[in-house]
Amino acid sequence: MIAVSASDEDIRTAELVKIEAAVQILPIFADYDQDRMTVVSQIVFDLFEQEDGLDALFGLVREALPERLYETAYALACDVAAADGTLDEAELRLLEEIRYELNLDRLHAAAIERGARARHLT
Repeated sequence: MIAVSASDEDIRTAELVKIEAAVQILPIFADYDQDRMTVVSQIVFDLFEQEDGLDALFGLVREALPERLYETAYALACDVAAADGTLDEAELRLLEEIRYELNLDRLHAAAIERGARARHLT
């Protein structure tokens, strides 16, 4: 979620609110130490500054996240991307990369994207 928000180099309030709400409300984060958010954010920012940082980021994601939660992770990334009502090129490219790196079925990903779009229409 943090990577999608930071991908366009403009972390918007709506995106931060979406991330915070997800971490506070969703059952998937029930045992998550919210104090880790600052550390995780700094790791993402540091990796984005490195040449192979995105590859390293996906390595960390695959290491930390069970495969059964890949679609959930993608859904949360889509929600963050859609939270401010706009999707710029950098966010779209990162979402595409997430789909590829997590080996998500294109049809399933399209359904997830459509749901995020529907939830964030004004």
